[in-house]
This record gives sequence, structure tokens and C-alpha cells, in this order.
Amino acid sequence: MLRLEGITAGYGHTVILEGVDLSLPPGGLLAVLGRNGVGKSTLMKTIVGQTRIRQGDIRFGGETITGQASYRRSRMGIGYVPQTRDVFPSLTVEENLRIAARPGKWDLDGVFEVFPNLAARRDNKGTEISGGEQQMLSIGRALMGNPSLLLLDEPMEGLAPVIVEQLLDSFRTLRADGDLAIILVEQYVNLALDFSPVTIVLDRGRVVFAGESERLRQDQDLMADLIGAGGASKAKH
Repeated sequence: MLRLEGITAGYGHTVILEGVDLSLPPGGLLAVLGRNGVGKSTLMKTIVGQTRIRQGDIRFGGETITGQASYRRSRMGIGYVPQTRDVFPSLTVEENLRIAARPGKWDLDGVFEVFPNLAARRDNKGTEISGGEQQMLSIGRALMGNPSLLLLDEPMEGLAPVIVEQLLDSFRTLRADGDLAIILVEQYVNLALDFSPVTIVLDRGRVVFAGESERLRQDQDLMADLIGAGGASKAKH
């Protein structure tokens, strides 16, 4: 479904990613780990067309999308949930969802089933719901576009444990669906390793590990070397 070949990309004259290769089959799962500032979010933005690509090629569904605009990639089936959530503050929860709707299996009822909090707050404005509910709304809005690939950029960041558990339940539901490919960037290592059987680790914009999540989990020395002491401690969560 998705293939990156030798991607070097960044912002303006600044290069963040260097020679990144990865591939993901239809319905596949991938966790992306690494220290802060190594290019994880830039990788996601590169896939959706928000960076400057200097070298390499991105293929989605067998078609080169390297030069495609972000909105075209969205229409092709790439859903993106950024760290910043980016909900529309002047629109209600329901309006935020409907504005992204495209034909497919995901509709308003389906999103409300996965995120019952949103159903209860459907008439509230984007500024009248909690941070955790805004994150749910951002994910729900991406689903309303009926993507075949969903990019989740640190969706647990800054959320209370009870909200994290609710989001984990929703991610398990999405994973069980089987039709949706998901790339998850997450700072809590074990959450990411539990979610996906395959993991890549970035360091200074390069892929320094690509393989089975269980291998990384079992080798704490390797994890500490690749992610650092802070990442290794977050693996306990």
C-alpha cells in the first residue's frame, strides 16, 4: 500500500529525513519510535505532503504521490491526525465530523459508536470539549474521510490516563477491523510495541531499526541504545 524509497526531506533549506525507506502492506500496522526531535512528525508530514522532498519517491497504492498536493493524497485515502489536533473551534462536534465526510463504511454513527463521548457532545463547539475529546474528534474526523491508511502522530500526548485507556480501546477496535492500515508515532514505547508487530526507530532522520516489535521489547539494552534512557523508562508505562 505505502512505500517510501530513499526519502530525503525537510522544511525549506533544512533537511530532517535522510534516505528513509519503509513499506506497509494493505491493512498493515507500523509503530514509529525515537527520541524527541529525530524526525518522527516530519515523516508523517512527508507522507501527507507537508514537507519539501529533495530525493526519493513515495508510492501509495502503486501510484507515485511524491509531487501530489496534500488534499489529493487525502482524497486517495490517506488520513492524518496531527499532534496539534486542529479541530475547527467555531464548528460543533458533529459539524467537525460532517465536514470531512466521504463515501465509505465510516459515517457519523460509526464514529459515535467508537467514541461515545463525541455522541454526548455532538452539539458542543470545538472549544467547549476537553483535550481528550478534541483528540477523539480529530481521529473521528480522519475516519469520516474513509481512509485506507491512517497516520496517528503521538495521539496520547498530554492526556489523562483514563482518556489514554479510552483511546487504546478505540485503537484496538480499529486494528481489529483489518481493512485499515495504521502508522502510529508514540512516545510511550510499550503502548506502541503492543499495538503493532512491526516497529521502526528513527535517529537523526534515519531509520536505525526496522523489525519485529517483540525483538525490541526483549532487548532492553538495544532499546536504551536506540531510544535513550528516557524512552526506555517510558517503556514501563
